[in-house]
Amino acid sequence: MRVGILQVELMLSDGNSLKDKRRVLKRLKDRIKKDFNASIAEVDYMDKWRRSTLGVAVVSNGSKHLSAYLDNIVESIRQDRKVTMVDHITEII
Repeated sequence: MRVGILQVELMLSDGNSLKDKRRVLKRLKDRIKKDFNASIAEVDYMDKWRRSTLGVAVVSNGSKHLSAYLDNIVESIRQDRKVTMVDHITEII
């Protein structure tokens, strides 16, 4: 068994409040959960309006498959128009 961990640092283009930020992140997190069956949560910058770090975790039986799966999640987040990916780190354990 392998575990894939993805840390994604984001900048939010819209929003003038934490409420706006939560709305955008909830939509993004729900989509990632639905499309990729991944666990996802906000892990940093919770008090900043336009910045966030998300943690994503997935389990698989092979590291090659897991790496491709995490790449697909990264690409999906990059295509979201409400957020800009600043950086991401992947780790397979």
